[in-house]
Amino acid sequence: MGLFDFVGDIGKKLFSKEEDASKAVTQHIAEDNPGVENLSVTVENGVANIQGVASTAAALEKAVLMAGNIQGISAVTSDATISNGETLASDETFYVIQKGDTLWKIAEKAYGNGAKYTAIVEANKEVIKDADKIFPGQKIRLPKDL
Repeated sequence: MGLFDFVGDIGKKLFSKEEDASKAVTQHIAEDNPGVENLSVTVENGVANIQGVASTAAALEKAVLMAGNIQGISAVTSDATISNGETLASDETFYVIQKGDTLWKIAEKAYGNGAKYTAIVEANKEVIKDADKIFPGQKIRLPKDL
């Protein structure tokens, strides 16, 4: 898989030293595992690499977002395979939250209906724990076909 870029200095702080990063990021994803078996994450120079077998492309995309929205991670790559043969979404499926954004505004812009923000929350439940606590620089998935 290609490289996904993230804002490295924002997000949840899980580790202080890079030697602790691989274990911390692996544990973080495993807690809300979106569907990646044999999950392992290595972190080197701020780049997280996800290994394992994802049940779907969406599961791997969620794992990528979970890793990338951690403070200290500036990019995510993956050597994981997708068991059902799907391919990962393109960059237009993702959205980087801007200052002043709300999920309602994002849904209004993406789907023409702000009330569809609940679908965004559901598609990002591993990344958005509280719909009122999103932050600039956070990257999320925008579900298709709403």
